[in-house]
Amino acid sequence: MSKIYLSLGTNIGNKDKNLEQAVQFLSEKVIILKKSSLYETEPVGFNNQPWFLNMVIKGETELSPGDLLCFTQSIERSMKRIKTIVNGPRIIDIDILLYGNEKIETENLQIPHPRMLNRAFVMVPLYEISPDLIISCKNIKDIMENFRGEKIMKR
Repeated sequence: MSKIYLSLGTNIGNKDKNLEQAVQFLSEKVIILKKSSLYETEPVGFNNQPWFLNMVIKGETELSPGDLLCFTQSIERSMKRIKTIVNGPRIIDIDILLYGNEKIETENLQIPHPRMLNRAFVMVPLYEISPDLIISCKNIKDIMENFRGEKIMKR
């Protein structure tokens, strides 16, 4: 079993229900160990859209990183995610943040997630559930000490 961290976000429809449904789907192949609080966050990149509801989960899985990516994308498809605008509105977004201590860089998958260290909607809930986490040889406490990101509010 490999320890994983996933980021979930939504800003269309019933956001609470969307996250709940995504976690339920994920639990078919991921043992959910911890869930962060829910956070309302301002959009990044494309600002003319509703705020997001985000969370991070810590889990364990027997899926390989590639199979985990396929699984998360299948959940997005089954929940009818439609990609129209980069960083645009979405019913669900599931990103693999960390997969054990793996460093992966392929055309379709980068682990650790390449933009996670710049995003409050990832770092704040990640820090909440794993305050002793090491990311790329850096302690998350040190990363969060000088962290600046988008507006975020814990629910």
